[in-house]
Amino acid sequence: MISNQILQSTLDGLKEIIKVDMGVIDTDGRVLAATFESEGGFKEEALHFSQSVADSQEIQGYQFFKVYDEQQLEYMVVVPGKDEESFTAGKVASFQIQSLQVAYKERFDRDNFIKNLLLDNLLLVDIYNRSQKLHISTETKRVVIVAEIDNYKEFNALESIKGLMASRQGDFVTAVDEKGVVVVREVGENEGYEEISATAGQIYELISEKSTGELHVSYGTIVKDIREVSRSYKEAKMALDVGKIFFDETNVIAYSELGIGRLIYQLPIPLCKMFIKEIFDGNSPDDFDEEMITTINKFFENSLNVSETSRQLFIHRNTLVYRLDKLEKITGLDIRVFEDAITFKISLMVSKYMKYMEKN
Repeated sequence: MISNQILQSTLDGLKEIIKVDMGVIDTDGRVLAATFESEGGFKEEALHFSQSVADSQEIQGYQFFKVYDEQQLEYMVVVPGKDEESFTAGKVASFQIQSLQVAYKERFDRDNFIKNLLLDNLLLVDIYNRSQKLHISTETKRVVIVAEIDNYKEFNALESIKGLMASRQGDFVTAVDEKGVVVVREVGENEGYEEISATAGQIYELISEKSTGELHVSYGTIVKDIREVSRSYKEAKMALDVGKIFFDETNVIAYSELGIGRLIYQLPIPLCKMFIKEIFDGNSPDDFDEEMITTINKFFENSLNVSETSRQLFIHRNTLVYRLDKLEKITGLDIRVFEDAITFKISLMVSKYMKYMEKN
């Protein structure tokens, strides 16, 4: 269904060109848009005309024209006058409304198709058949970008992002839930993840300027076939969730950057609890004081380098060694040893994952 605002804008534009008044009514005779005054509508005339087999008819000084939607009468165009000029204007207007209707319907069908494609609701044969009907290429490279906005309902994020991507003809912008916006971005022949990251960054900048709420942007991997778009979407959604846990200071997160966090996110909570109990013997990383946590994180950041870590923490080397020895006594793990460092790092991430899941 075309909005009344669009109908009015179309009629205003046509009047400027052909200098003839015209209106659009529904099948009950209610005026939806018009360039002339009409009180009370055209109820009786619409009833009479809708029952007629004619596609155009003159009734009480007005020219009436039918506009169909797949053989179903949808609108009627009304033009005051009995002359040839009025008849021609009516034909032009009805053709324009018909074309608008087809365009709007195709746009809706495309949006509906993309939503079902993302949610994996289509059979393989349906994907290719509907792609062909909607003139959507099946072998173009694409990637899915997801923007989750905390205060999504407070401003029209969907339209804002559509405006940002308007110049890109092969992209699709839609929403599959009330939390955010999904962009199915076409990837050019000479484009890669650098360009994808730039687009995701632009989306983040655009929304962060308008929204004060929490914002997360992520993207999946590039796929080469339309049937794989749903996989890229699932990857982007996972990146969104994993990013909140392990990359909370990162504005835009890619699925390919998740690392071991991707594996931990898929672990069952009972298994995580068992692992933490075995490593910390009933204790938890939360039991460490802030000084110890800072020391551990900085030590990992510097690839287990004692000298560089002590320099960045502005402490003596022996002080750092004392802290690491203390940690070894508590946990039985010497994080100066690579194998123990891996175990401890994973246990910290598992603990963080458990804490996030309990909170949410």
